Amino acid sequence: MPFGLGGQELFIILFLALLIFGAKRLPEVGAGLGKGIRSFKESLKEADVSEEVKKLEQEKQENKAPEKA
Repeated sequence: MPFGLGGQELFIILFLALLIFGAKRLPEVGAGLGKGIRSFKESLKEADVSEEVKKLEQEKQENKAPEKA
């Protein structure tokens, strides 16, 4: 199990979440959490891509710049 949690611990956590949020609101909370995680992953990918683009542009400019002797 993830994080060393057994079946009983997971059941208790789910039961507490059900008590806190209620049966009608629990799917909304899960959907919101999923959207948040998805947008976080996408932003990390975009940040990595933008860093790579900047590095490539710098290398391209360095190669085009004439060397002075």
